[in-house]
Amino acid sequence: MIKQKIPGKPVTVTINGKKYRANEGEILLSVAIREKIEIPHLCYEASLDPYGACRLCMVEVVRKGKREMATSCTLRAADGLEVLTDTPEIVKHRSILFELYLAEAPKSDVIRDMAAHYGVTRTRFLKRIEQGDPLGNKCVLCGLCVRACSEIMGAGAINFINRGPYTVVNTPYYAPSRDCFGCGACVRVCPTNAIEMEDVGADRVMKSWSDTRVPLSQCECCGRYYAPRELSASVLARLDTPLKEEISRLCPECRGKQLAQNEILAGRGGRATHG
Repeated sequence: MIKQKIPGKPVTVTINGKKYRANEGEILLSVAIREKIEIPHLCYEASLDPYGACRLCMVEVVRKGKREMATSCTLRAADGLEVLTDTPEIVKHRSILFELYLAEAPKSDVIRDMAAHYGVTRTRFLKRIEQGDPLGNKCVLCGLCVRACSEIMGAGAINFINRGPYTVVNTPYYAPSRDCFGCGACVRVCPTNAIEMEDVGADRVMKSWSDTRVPLSQCECCGRYYAPRELSASVLARLDTPLKEEISRLCPECRGKQLAQNEILAGRGGRATHG
């Protein structure tokens, strides 16, 4: 479970010679994003605790006249903190990493575009072995999908499989998962758009996860399939509202229309119904 951090006291940090306000303990990369300071990154997701997997967000920290490299997604703001984001050492480090990622995910448009933005268009490294990669050579093994599935959703439906150059992310034994409920969290957090999900008829198909099929709920009003059934049931179980029954029967669009009708009829003592 992700712990909610209480904002610390206001502090001043210096990035590339300019001072910025931040909260003590705030992630430096978060400060940079807020202030529109460009630092490339792949594995940072605000809803997950950072762990510096991709190494692209490296900066140089200046302390007592000396410099040392650190990942900005794990670096915490403190009063007087001073960092540099584009030194020759950082640029060199970043370029090598982009070459590695071009080899790791040769079919990822996201990686190619990001690398080109930083002046890297070719790689000297051998490209990733394609055999057995369910993510079509677009995955950089950042682990965000695995962590979101486990730490946020509590499903644990996917994980790292194999070792070394054969490492991929998939379901256990490459079999359709019984633990996946098709929430799409993995799709949302994936920085390279490697994960494919599609609603087909009455099912949501997690194409990247061994074609795992998840039943969808059907709206009793319009008949549209709109959300994974198990996920909807889990959310509804936690709700405490008189509208619980309506929420369970209707898709968001029909629910919105019914609520609007109920508001109109409220003064007349009436209530709109469907089904």
